[in-house]
Amino acid sequence: MWSNFPLAPPSASNFAPEYDFIFYTLLALTILFTLIVGIAVTVFTIRYRRGTKVDRSRPIYEDLRLELTWTIIPLILGLIMFFFGARLFIHMKTPPPDAQEIFVIGKQWMWHAQHANGVRENNTLHVPVGRPVKLTMISQDVIHAFYIPAFRVQYHVVPGRYTQMWFTATKAGVYHLFCGMYCGTQHSEMGGKVVAMDPKDWANWIANGGNTVPPMTMEQAGHRLYNRLSCNNCHGAESNLRAPSLYGIYNSKRSFANGGAAIADDTYIRESILRPHNRLTQGYGPTMPAYEGQLSEEDVLNLIAYIRNIGGMANPATPSPTNMQNVPVQSARTNGQNPLSYGAMQFDNPSSDPTPTNRTTNPSVGAIAAEDRGDR
Repeated sequence: MWSNFPLAPPSASNFAPEYDFIFYTLLALTILFTLIVGIAVTVFTIRYRRGTKVDRSRPIYEDLRLELTWTIIPLILGLIMFFFGARLFIHMKTPPPDAQEIFVIGKQWMWHAQHANGVRENNTLHVPVGRPVKLTMISQDVIHAFYIPAFRVQYHVVPGRYTQMWFTATKAGVYHLFCGMYCGTQHSEMGGKVVAMDPKDWANWIANGGNTVPPMTMEQAGHRLYNRLSCNNCHGAESNLRAPSLYGIYNSKRSFANGGAAIADDTYIRESILRPHNRLTQGYGPTMPAYEGQLSEEDVLNLIAYIRNIGGMANPATPSPTNMQNVPVQSARTNGQNPLSYGAMQFDNPSSDPTPTNRTTNPSVGAIAAEDRGDR
């Protein structure tokens, strides 16, 4: 149970250990001096309260040794903490010249990040582990604050002026991202996540345009869906008792059980996928399941793209079972029921309103929008 309520966020950046040392040292000194003063006040209050029999004939008004003690010791401790704090402050404000630069725009109520090669993200920031990252930030409207608790870094994002913040992630993982400055009614929703990746994985992610796996062509996506739906169990290279072959079907003449005929164009293939019983192929019964309502239009287009070239009729680059071994199981550009574009929009729910006020469904912005929805 207590794992859900940690005393502190994880330590995942180069600044975290020194920051934690200063914080906990100041906390310990605060507790120590609070106890010293509190205990002394309590003891003297009880001992010298009205009515107690104590010697009050020689009151002490000054003691040089005591005054020097409670002046010099706190002064030395204060200077020590100032030294460590100033050193950390200067270090945090001096990014190394070889730092990877990422541009961040804050706006009500979302974070937009853009990498140097054009990859864009909303409410998410992918960074490599072990490499300095410099954020150049600006606000589109009001003052925000870019805050990553696990990295112990936070800095204001101001309209009309660039501010900078840098860090080096030291541990791969997914960490919270918040706005640390009240910026309007939906301030609490202005959050997301920082994904710290192994340098090799991050390089592949950048090279793939912001996807964890290379994007598939429509034919490859159609081939994957074709096999997932087990279409290949019935539709083989040659016609059989269960189903006719689809090899070379595109733009061929098809004869139907009712005596009619048609050319197998895109419209025919689409209808045969969604409503196969409308025009049964001559010699076959209504054995194929109807996929109307089960497939999206994107799924149908991908299947058509694959069926167009199945058998190598039109495009010799048609993926085969051999070269399909390297095709990813699922593209990172697909988001469950709603296919989304890559990069900046991969966590957005399609909406004409960039800052919707209706929160009864999936919001398009905010920390919730950046959460993994379990379909990756």
